[in-house]
Amino acid sequence: MIFSNSQRFVFFAIPKTGTHAIREVFRPHLGTEDWEQQMRYGQQLSPLSEIAAINHGHVAYRQLARVIPAETLTQYFTFAFVRHPFDRFVSVCAFLARTDPSYQDDPTAWMKRALTRVPFRKRVLVSTQSALLTCEHSGSIKLDFIGRYESLQSDCDHICTVLSLPAVPLSRKNSSEHRQPHEVLDGELRETLTEMYADDFEAFSYDP
Repeated sequence: MIFSNSQRFVFFAIPKTGTHAIREVFRPHLGTEDWEQQMRYGQQLSPLSEIAAINHGHVAYRQLARVIPAETLTQYFTFAFVRHPFDRFVSVCAFLARTDPSYQDDPTAWMKRALTRVPFRKRVLVSTQSALLTCEHSGSIKLDFIGRYESLQSDCDHICTVLSLPAVPLSRKNSSEHRQPHEVLDGELRETLTEMYADDFEAFSYDP
């Protein structure tokens, strides 16, 4: 997450949607009163103890709304990026299994085993994207802009234009090398993930 008082925006970082590349675009424009929370490259924690206690950078809208007045959030430009649930899930699994040879041997079997474990399904990396962006009181998504991983550069450029900041080429950060979903998701997995991510397919108009 990035919370910028000086530029008046809030970036909600959904796992495996190019978040670290996006951070690099906006980080140079942050002022001394702004803050960022992330743990992947060094450690940056929010000055708000309730947010710092989450201990990772994927802060949900509802979590921030509990400590930041609603009128403040409505005055700031709020945005996030989402990704096709199948593609994102495969990327997440490749990232989590990056030191596990059994994943490379049979990624399909690895993913099926992982989905049987409750702790795995509860991880923020595996949770639905919509859950991270939904308002606690209304149950709706109130962000000003939701970009797509599939159009990451052009959508990031649009945000820069809205914020009157210079657009720059995105770098590749924290990317996972993995096969394409159609290579590793069989019918059973597709059915499971379609049900598991039903809210994302509906909220962001992705086609399963």
